[in-house]
Amino acid sequence: MSIFLKDPGGVIEHAVDWDAGYLAGRTISQSIWEVEPPSLTPNALTLSGARLVGGRAAVTLSGGVAGNVYRVTGRVTLSDGSSDERTLVVRVEER
Repeated sequence: MSIFLKDPGGVIEHAVDWDAGYLAGRTISQSIWEVEPPSLTPNALTLSGARLVGGRAAVTLSGGVAGNVYRVTGRVTLSDGSSDERTLVVRVEER
């Protein structure tokens, strides 16, 4: 599992390319993103702008407290009813 670094002031988009040999004729019917720990403080990592573009599910990450580690999970439901998820580990630090 890779750990991605993010500056607290940075705003970045993260995407999972489900079409890369995985969809096999299916489409994404739903995509949901969550962050853990949840955004309980004003400076916590926040998610916005979730969108689907073809076989890619994307979300924008902003904020975060320097020194904290967050898990960002994207869950998809496919046109045949199956589902899967991918998790990104994000460590926030001043860069």
